[in-house]
Amino acid sequence: MELNYHPLGDGAIVVTAGESISEESTAMVRAIAETITRAEIPGVSDVIQAYITVTVCYEADGGMTYSAMERKLRELLSDIRPAGKGDGRTVEIPVCYGGEFGPDLAFVAEHNGLTEEEVIRIHSGTTYDVKMIGFAPGFPFLGGMDERIAAPRRPSPRLEIPARTVGIAGAQTGVYPIGTPGGWQLIGRTPIELFLPDEEIPSLLRPGDQVRFRPISTDEYLQMEADRHAHD
Repeated sequence: MELNYHPLGDGAIVVTAGESISEESTAMVRAIAETITRAEIPGVSDVIQAYITVTVCYEADGGMTYSAMERKLRELLSDIRPAGKGDGRTVEIPVCYGGEFGPDLAFVAEHNGLTEEEVIRIHSGTTYDVKMIGFAPGFPFLGGMDERIAAPRRPSPRLEIPARTVGIAGAQTGVYPIGTPGGWQLIGRTPIELFLPDEEIPSLLRPGDQVRFRPISTDEYLQMEADRHAHD
């Protein structure tokens, strides 16, 4: 796969893998990000992975020029190969679906001609790939959702979605780690934290991980949440 390089402002370079979102481009982007991170290139301050791009931020005021950074990256990535599928971890996330935690579950079901129980079964019966972390701290964009439960974004975004809420937008699903505005259809909530600001890696999930959702009852949710607060 050909890689393309172009500047982003005065202190960043974008490496693009492919022209559209695909399994190959996602695997290549992960390999690029991991390779650059491991290389610990002097002057590089951040490596940001997206669907088909990796943005490399560097300290331009430290003497590093765009042309010099591009040469380093081209040399480093000259023999890059896509990351292997299944190299990441598998993380199970418990979810209490519907009710006050998932006020849009009924809409998703009606939109697709399904019952709420069928939506829950389909959503929790899939293994998802973490494509990227973005939008909000620790927010995972998950690939692989069954199109039978796809649903459009809300016409008007909510001003604040409670932290740890699971949502659907189009043919993708994700979890809001913190309270934030958003327009996704909300189908449930997890009692576990995805944004871990005190940890060296502040996100529970990372690109390349696989995720499975496990349905739990309201009582289980409340007990798990109480246990979490007891350990804070």
